Amino acid sequence: MNFQYKLYPRHSICKLPWYQISPNQELQQPKKQSIMNVMDLKIKNLVEYKSQIFTVTEIFQSDNKQYFVKIESDNEGFSVPAEAVTPIKITEEWLEKFGFSRTYSSDLRIRYERPEIFIKYDIDLSSNKIVEGLKIYGNNIKCKYIHEFQNIFRSLFGKEAAQNNYFLIATES
Repeated sequence: MNFQYKLYPRHSICKLPWYQISPNQELQQPKKQSIMNVMDLKIKNLVEYKSQIFTVTEIFQSDNKQYFVKIESDNEGFSVPAEAVTPIKITEEWLEKFGFSRTYSSDLRIRYERPEIFIKYDIDLSSNKIVEGLKIYGNNIKCKYIHEFQNIFRSLFGKEAAQNNYFLIATES
């Protein structure tokens, strides 16, 4: 594949296939499905497989050096190649499941906070996405996916980020 190098202001040299660069266009990456790096996976991470949510319960390498993950849900569990699972993007719904509450909303930003006052998550509604991400003790941490949040939380606090499960219970009236 032929590569063309082009210097962009405020950017370093970019190496892309020649057909993806046009002189009057901004640098654009091709659209890809999010692929997880197996080194980012930890036991108890939530991942998506075939449009369903699973928990990673085991990570192992086969004799031919391919990584596999054992994933489980409430109904089933099985092993799949690690590259077959995809990360779950953080959404407002997922933030609420992990104990965040909406505390601020404007035309440009939505802020969610956990009961620990030093953990916040900002959703940037502008096209720049400058302030989007996790904030811990005021430090911005790039965190777009659920497994990243789980890993950061576990590393900093030594415990799992509790996931709220809401169930409807039928009662007689």
